[in-house]
Parts: sequence; structure tokens; C-alpha cells
Amino acid sequence: MELGIIGLGKMGGNMAERLRRGGHTVVGYDRDPEVSDVGSVEELVERLSPPRAVWVMVPAGKPTAETVHKLGEVLEQGDIVVDGGNSHYVDDRKHGEELAAKGIGFVDCGVSGGVWGLENGYALMVGGGEDDVKRLMPIFETLKPEGEYGFVHSGKVGAGHFVKMVHNGIEYAMMQAFGEGYELIEASELVTNVPETFQSWQEGTVIRSWLLDLLNRALADDPELDDLRGYADDSGEGRWTVQAAVDHAVPLPAITASLFARFASRQDDSPAMRVVAALRNQFGGHAVESSKGADSPGADVNPPSV
Repeated sequence: MELGIIGLGKMGGNMAERLRRGGHTVVGYDRDPEVSDVGSVEELVERLSPPRAVWVMVPAGKPTAETVHKLGEVLEQGDIVVDGGNSHYVDDRKHGEELAAKGIGFVDCGVSGGVWGLENGYALMVGGGEDDVKRLMPIFETLKPEGEYGFVHSGKVGAGHFVKMVHNGIEYAMMQAFGEGYELIEASELVTNVPETFQSWQEGTVIRSWLLDLLNRALADDPELDDLRGYADDSGEGRWTVQAAVDHAVPLPAITASLFARFASRQDDSPAMRVVAALRNQFGGHAVESSKGADSPGADVNPPSV
């Protein structure tokens, strides 16, 4: 097939390369002229033969919305737009309706695989009409891993990004569980071989996984993880997962807690915990630590025993 790709970053660029290796013709556009095949979206569309297919791999939110709107102005009836970024499924509905009014198809595709996807393939979770998805299957077949699994047509427009959102929410909880387990083992005086312990779990245990493999890679490079700061950002999909749980009245205690743990990682000095410390001091006379330091005036804030 011929395919246009807008956005040639780490994911988009590797996906374009995998497709080319698979025999497809790819025309890529990126704001960086060093990696772009064409100078504009209009030129990209001109280079493709109708009916066209254009894959969008730009950041979610405004950049994706602007790109979809632009494509709606330059594509023709019968063309298809694929959003392969991490868009909110609610936005997919709007984009699909906008393009459908012009006779242009829309498919949302959640993509997982990261920097390893070029060689190993990408897990693809797709939402859209049956005919549109069927037409794009040669592309999906090349991008997915070899074998039976790695692709699903999840349902109508929005379904692909919805299940990718939940996938990432599960990922949050799994990563948090590994992190908490590491901290507890590392704190124990009994365990002296922490990295070796995690390595031993790679075979024969019920928690063996790709995430565990990646953790072991990190521990091999930095056994104490001293080179890292305990700060974890979030892409937004964890938040959307929790919001969807509220909307559907579905309890997600583990995923929600893992999201809040990431928020906590960004606080050098938690206001909430300052309140907790103050209350413990007030009702029980429990010791507190001054933010002024031990040698500063007013540092001794412990009240007399009561």
C-alpha cells in the first residue's frame, strides 16, 4: 500500500521504517525538515494516489485536532485518516464526525510497543468501520508482531483508543506494584541480592513479564537506581482511565492508587503530610520536624509532653 505518515518522531519514524521494510510505500511529513520527505501536508497528499490513507502520529489534544482538521480540508471523499497517537477516545468521536461529513473515513488506533516496535512489532488496538479497517489490513499486518496475536478490531470509532487507555491504566498499576515490591525488598536487612532476586523471577513465576524484563535491564545498568530521581510523570491516559471508571461506576482501586502515587512522586514536601504532622503533634504531642532545620531559630517545635 501507499501510506502517508504525519509525525516522524521515535514512534512514527520507526513505524515508517518497519512499513518500508515490509514493502509499502511511505511518504512522511514532519516539522523537522531533516526527517521529512515533503515540505507540507498538502505536498504529502499530492504525492499519494487516491483513495489515500494518512496516518497521524502527533501529540494528543490540540496538535492532533489541528492535523485532523487540516486533513479534512485537503483530502477527498473516499480517503481515510488514521489517528495512531494517544488521543482521548472522546476526541475520536468528534474527529470521526467531522471527517464523515466530508466522506472521509476515520480509524483510531492505539499503539503499544515503544522503541522496541521496529524490530518486534506493535500491538494495535483499532476502532472504526469494518470497511475502513479491512482496507487498511495490509498496513496493520506489517506493523503487528508476527504470529496470531497483536491486533484487534475493538469496535466502532473510539474503541481502539478506549482499550489502549485501559491498557495503559493497567500498566500504571503493574509498574507501581514492581516499584513497591522493590522498595520493600531493598529495605529488608535479610535480602542482600536485590537485583538477583528480580532476575530469578524472569522464569517460572506468575509475575514474569516484559515489564519485569525491562526492570532487570535497568537494575543491571544501575543496581541501586542511584542515577534516577524518584519522579514519575503521566501521559494523561491514567487520568482518563480513572475518569472513565467514574463515568461507568466501575471501581478501579489499584489503577487509581497508582495514578495518585505518581502525583505524590512530584512533591518534595507534601502539603497534605504537613497537615498530618501538625494534627499528630496537636492531639498527641508527637514529634515533628521543622522546615527551618535543626539549627534554625524556632526549630524545636515539639510541645511539652501531655
